[in-house]
Amino acid sequence: MGRTLPSITQAFLQEQQSLARFRRALRREDQRALDDLLGSSRQHLAAAAYASHLLPFEIMLLAMLVEQHKQVLHLQQEIEVLQSTLRDIPSADGAQLFADGDREKEQEG
Repeated sequence: MGRTLPSITQAFLQEQQSLARFRRALRREDQRALDDLLGSSRQHLAAAAYASHLLPFEIMLLAMLVEQHKQVLHLQQEIEVLQSTLRDIPSADGAQLFADGDREKEQEG
């Protein structure tokens, strides 16, 4: 007896193929962005197999969202590191430069 349901990999490929005309209608830079999103969704194929109650496209969107959120968290961490570094750099007038651009005069005494 054969498979009654396509594998999750086959379902993802079918969803990507169904987006082919949409992709072609996009500008070149938007095509690259869509390709990146679709590529990021493929990183979660193993987990997607456990979400069989969802439609394949819903799983793809959720996987894309997970990858985007990971990037946001990474960028937030980088910002915090840069802000911390900026706080430690003294300015020319002896005040400390803070990340928001305000200067705080060193307390005298």
